[in-house]
Amino acid sequence: MSEVKTVAGAQDEAGAAVRKGLGGRVPYANLGLVAAALMVIVVSGVTNDAFLTEGNLTNLLRQMVTTGLLSLGMLIVILTGGIDLSVGSVVALTGILSAGLVEGLPLPVAILAAICVGVLCGAINGTLIARYSLAPFVVTLAAMTTFRGLTYVYSRTPITPTTPDFLTLGAENLGPVPIATIITLVLFALGWVLINRTPAGRALLGIGGNREAVRLAGVKVQRHIVLAYALSGLCAGVAGVILASRVGIAQPSVGQGFELDAIAACVIGGASLAGGRGTIGGTLAGVVLLGLIDNLLSLYDVQSYWQQVLKGLIIAVAILARRGERQET
Repeated sequence: MSEVKTVAGAQDEAGAAVRKGLGGRVPYANLGLVAAALMVIVVSGVTNDAFLTEGNLTNLLRQMVTTGLLSLGMLIVILTGGIDLSVGSVVALTGILSAGLVEGLPLPVAILAAICVGVLCGAINGTLIARYSLAPFVVTLAAMTTFRGLTYVYSRTPITPTTPDFLTLGAENLGPVPIATIITLVLFALGWVLINRTPAGRALLGIGGNREAVRLAGVKVQRHIVLAYALSGLCAGVAGVILASRVGIAQPSVGQGFELDAIAACVIGGASLAGGRGTIGGTLAGVVLLGLIDNLLSLYDVQSYWQQVLKGLIIAVAILARRGERQET
């Protein structure tokens, strides 16, 4: 009888954890992010004539693609209480693979193969973390070095793809909007459906809220953790392919520090690094805000190290702003 009560209590706790995650939308905070983004746009448009030009806005949309895709995958991992420090290396690996394979394979096959490698990288991370109860930070830190090494094993020098169709993916527009931006928004929409409308998404939120309670309630925790990291690898793989296509060259050294931008966007958007809290909309708002700030600083020729200082301050302010919200929930 007591065991039945324990399981029932665990189910209640799991349900509460899931509801807490789903309810952690902090709409007022997200509106604050939107207001901040609009303020940056207004200030930028008034103080810099180049900001609102078609060329700069299109470039801005393209620049936000990589951070956006990595942030989407990072959010899914963070919801489980994990972290993925290897996404930058996966971007480099999948980018240089796609650029190399496209010269000898049909374009769809080369792109799919590179993305599948990204999924495999994520699945390996997830398996080590879930099956052997290893710390996500340690596993993905080791993976970051390993995947970077594999990138250099494949090619020590940059690869310049010559296939015109491959370059279209990152450089061409559909109307006024870059194709890469449309792909990113579609993946964000699918991510929203996953988190808010599927049992798997609710399980991911529940794992971050109370992993043991969710396990006792019958959820396959290990399977869902592997899924989370595989999806992170998928997003990083797509980002790597698009980046190589947009730049027109795949470099084995690319992607260093990309994971920090992704984490920053998630935190600014309201995700809790402890897990169980975070939203697709908030993360997208964080990506846009970071992108606007980076673009504005670049227009004003601010040195890159000062940009890093500002990013750090933004993250600190975001964490402090969210502190009161977590205490209330």
